[in-house]
Amino acid sequence: MTILTYALITMAAFAGMEFMAWFTHKYVMHGFLWKWHEDHHNPALKEGFFEKNDRFFLVYAIPSCFCYVFGSATEHFWVFFIGVGISLYGLAYFLIHDVYVHRRFSWFRHLDSDYSRAVLRAHGAHHAKQGKEDGESFGLLVVSPKYYKRKKQSE
Repeated sequence: MTILTYALITMAAFAGMEFMAWFTHKYVMHGFLWKWHEDHHNPALKEGFFEKNDRFFLVYAIPSCFCYVFGSATEHFWVFFIGVGISLYGLAYFLIHDVYVHRRFSWFRHLDSDYSRAVLRAHGAHHAKQGKEDGESFGLLVVSPKYYKRKKQSE
């Protein structure tokens, strides 16, 4: 395989992770593992710096690590690049969700673009409900066009 093939596999894995994140968020985090995710929606339940929700890091890190090991140890080296794609998505998720949106670290505070404002609006709409039911906007990087619309300012 060529480096282009590996790059395409990495990009496909990264893109696929947006669907996996949406699916997991909607049906697992807001489903049978709500107890892990609840403190993320209700900060009063949070104890200390970490949230129970941070356990989901492992939900994605373990398959990524498996891909690194399996891809390196077998003739299926391309699997290694699936792990790279998962890891890169995890890094993007961490930087956008934890650092930018929730400001758990003060590395950068204000990004000013239509996209960054849409991400904030979508995530704000998601967190408008503290319960596990009736949520919206479960993805992170792919944002509905309705969140790009600017609210009309009164004159």
